[in-house]
Amino acid sequence: MVESGSGIESTKKSLEEELKKLEHELSVELPKEIDRARQLGDLSENAEYHMALQRQMYVKARVKQLRERIAALATVNLSSIPKDRAAYGSILKLFDLDKEEELEIKLVTHEEANIQKGLYSVQSPIGKALLGAKEGDEVTVETPSGSRHFEVISLKTLHEQE
Repeated sequence: MVESGSGIESTKKSLEEELKKLEHELSVELPKEIDRARQLGDLSENAEYHMALQRQMYVKARVKQLRERIAALATVNLSSIPKDRAAYGSILKLFDLDKEEELEIKLVTHEEANIQKGLYSVQSPIGKALLGAKEGDEVTVETPSGSRHFEVISLKTLHEQE
């Protein structure tokens, strides 16, 4: 059974919390750490200094990435999500034609993805293959381990879940 995903707003909130912590680290903690390491002397052989600079570069890159992702999530228009075919938020019951078994998945953002809970990113191979699918469609998914074939048994869009 698919475990319910947290949704775009919840994802955005958790990314904003991570961003706030990293911005604090970048503006308060890392400058202190770099200054402390500078006071230890010779910077060319100062491991603490180099580690702090590496951490600073990583945090700056992550902050940039988080800001971009939050901006992208803010532009998602839920009313533009189709009401009659698979898209973000859809719950699909699939029949694996190769293994002859049913599975249920929910299409989510990559931040929400958790395969063990049946939450698949719309950017994953199976998510991409299912986007736009309707009940009764057969879908082929190209995976690193080869092709898999599914039939969409049922589809419940985001709009039908509200």
